[in-house]
Amino acid sequence: MPTLPMFPLGNVLFPHMVLPLHVFEPRYRALVDEVLAGDKRFGVPLITRGHEVGGGDQRTDVGTVAQILRAEQLDDGRWLVVGLGTSRFQVTRWLPDDPYPIAEVEPLEDAPSAGDTSDLAAARERLVGPLRRVLAMLSELGEDGVPATLELDDDPEVAGWQTAVIAPLNPLDAQRVLASTDLGERLGMLDELLEGVEQLLGFQLATGGPTSTSED
Repeated sequence: MPTLPMFPLGNVLFPHMVLPLHVFEPRYRALVDEVLAGDKRFGVPLITRGHEVGGGDQRTDVGTVAQILRAEQLDDGRWLVVGLGTSRFQVTRWLPDDPYPIAEVEPLEDAPSAGDTSDLAAARERLVGPLRRVLAMLSELGEDGVPATLELDDDPEVAGWQTAVIAPLNPLDAQRVLASTDLGERLGMLDELLEGVEQLLGFQLATGGPTSTSED
């Protein structure tokens, strides 16, 4: 079973998502050193309990492989890294943190789609309106981000990941989306989550409340 160095984070990394990192802990500096000397790949699982710094955290068993695109080491040994989410993985066994987390993994793929491709295209199309409305509301609330005029990719799978990256999902909902292995189900889940976000943002606009859409 292949092993993968792990960099657990407090937010979900999705495929097609850019990942900027400021790496200062000695154990993760060692991870970057070794990853750069190899295939430049490491895994990013979500921390479900604990903190990014110091260890002792609990992690999900489904995450995303990050490919380092650019890395710059500072004079004091810290790293500035830019990675890109690529494929998903399922942890089959966690190994001891020595010095950084590492696990045996296998690829996590979508199950073959049982529906018609036109169904997936329609599900992709249903995301466009709600996502644009959410982005417009965020802009109205003073949040800088993706313009509401964005165009989703024609490929339903890619469009789904784009939506997941852009939408202000809380980490637990984001993890549910990441772990789904049914594309049609994932697109439907995103549609429902966008509906909830749209309702919350509409309430905030009406009441002048806080802009956060995440759960504490």
